[in-house]
Amino acid sequence: MNNVNPKSLIVIFGATGDLAKRKLFPSIYRLYQKGKLSEEFAVVGVARRSLSDDEFRRYVSQSIEDSTKQELSDESFVSHFYYHSLDVTSTASYQELKSLLERLDAAYDIPGNRIFYLAMAPEFFGTITSHLKSEGLTATDGWKRLVIEKPFGHDLKSAQQLNKEIRQAFSEKEIFRIDHYLGKEMVQNIEVIRFANAIFEPLWNNRFISNIQITSSETLGVEDRGRYYDHSGALRDMVQNHMLQMVALLAMEPPIKLSTDDIRSEKVKVLRALRPITHDEVDQYFVRGQYGRGFIRGQEVVGYREENNVDPTSNTETFVAGKLMIDNFRWAGVPFYIRTGKRMTEKSTKIVVQFKDIPMNLYYRTSESVHPNLLVIHIQPDEGITLHLNAKKSGESMKTTPIKLDYCNNCIDGINTPEAYEKLLYDCMRGDATNFTHWDEVAASWSFIDPISEVWANTKAADFPNYEAGSMGPKAADELLQKDGFHWWPLNGTI
Repeated sequence: MNNVNPKSLIVIFGATGDLAKRKLFPSIYRLYQKGKLSEEFAVVGVARRSLSDDEFRRYVSQSIEDSTKQELSDESFVSHFYYHSLDVTSTASYQELKSLLERLDAAYDIPGNRIFYLAMAPEFFGTITSHLKSEGLTATDGWKRLVIEKPFGHDLKSAQQLNKEIRQAFSEKEIFRIDHYLGKEMVQNIEVIRFANAIFEPLWNNRFISNIQITSSETLGVEDRGRYYDHSGALRDMVQNHMLQMVALLAMEPPIKLSTDDIRSEKVKVLRALRPITHDEVDQYFVRGQYGRGFIRGQEVVGYREENNVDPTSNTETFVAGKLMIDNFRWAGVPFYIRTGKRMTEKSTKIVVQFKDIPMNLYYRTSESVHPNLLVIHIQPDEGITLHLNAKKSGESMKTTPIKLDYCNNCIDGINTPEAYEKLLYDCMRGDATNFTHWDEVAASWSFIDPISEVWANTKAADFPNYEAGSMGPKAADELLQKDGFHWWPLNGTI
C-alpha cells in the first residue's frame, strides 16, 4: 500500500465521456508531472466509438490543455495512452482487450496490476464486470481493482442487486466506490481537526455542541444532465452519498488506529445510529424544493421545469434540507442540519459547528448580543477553517464584538492544492481504500434515504417551484431550524 510510484495499467470504460475528459485525464497527468507515476504505466481508453490510438492521444492532449490552460509540452505522457473500441456485450471484444492488456503488461513491465475504472452509466456495471471475469481479464498475476462512480443503485434493493453482480468478479477489498467529496482536502481534514486538537475533541459531544450545519450549494442548474437528474433528484444525487459521508466523519468515534478498516467501521456505526424516519415523519424532518426562474449574477435563468430533457410537470426536487438525529451516547439530542441545492446564491460547501452558550454569560448584560462560538470548516471553493469567538470592543466599555480566527489552506498552497480525483486515483493505485465507500456504508445510507424518497415519489409537490433561482432555497427550510430555536448561518461567514 505504501508504493510511492505504483506500476499499473488503468482501463477506463467511458473514455470519451465527460468525466474522463474533465477529471480523469488531467488528474493522471498531474500525478505524472509530480513523479507519482513511474514510467511503467499505461492507460487504455475503452468506449463504443471507433478511434485510432493517435486520435485518442490527441483527444487526451486536448483535455489536458483545456484543464491546464496551456499547451502540452511533454508528448511522452500521451504515448502511454491506447484505445480499444468495445461492444460491452461482445465476448470477442473483451478477448481483443485482453490481448491488448497482455501486450502492454509486457511492454511496460507491469506485473499484471490492473485498475478497471467504470466511468459510464451504472446499467452496464454488471455486464462489464461479469465479462471481465468470464473472459479472463481479472485473472492476472498482479492485483486487480474496480473503481465505480455514483450512483451506486437508486435505492437499497437496486444497490444490493448491483453489489451482488460485481461481487461475482471482485471481492469487497477490490471494489473502490468513489465519492469525490472524500478526496477534498478539507473533508479529509475533518478527522485531523477533531483527533489532533485537544481543544476540540473533549468538546465534540452533546454537552458542548448545540447543532451542526452542513450546506452544499451550487449556482448551476442541471445543465446537460436533465435526463439523468430528473430521475435522480438532489436526495439521491447529493444526500445519500456526499452529505451523509460528511455527517459520518463529523460524528464518528475516534478509531482505534488510522487504518482503512477501523475508520470505515466507525463511519458505519454513525450511519446505523441515524434515527430512522417513518413515512409519516418525513414532513417533520425533511424539506424539498425545486427552483423556478430567477437571477444568477445578474443574468436571468429559467426554472427547472423549463430545462432541457426535464418533464414540464416534474416532481423532482433540486433542493433538500433535513434534520438528522444520531441516537448514540455522544450525539443524543444534537440535530445535524443538512441542505443542498441547485441554482442557489453561491457555490459553497461549508460545515458550521455551533457550540452551546455559557450557562451564565455575564456579558449579556452589557452587550446587545453575545454571539455563539462557531467552528466553520470551509470545504469549497475556499479551503480552511474559521473559529468565531467573542472579544472586548476597543474603548472603555465592556461590550463584546465577534472576531474570527482564520486559516485558509488554498490561500497558502494556491493552485497546488491536489484535486480530489487526483488524490483518489493515487490512493487506488496504492491500494488505500480509506477514502472510498464500503458496501456497509452504502447499504446504511440507502436504508435511511429510502423512506424519504418513497414518500416524495408518491406525493406530488403542490408548491413546486418553491424557490427562486439565486436564493438560498424555500422558506420551509428556514422554518425547519426556527422551530428548534436555530437559524442557518450565512455562507459568507458574517454573523
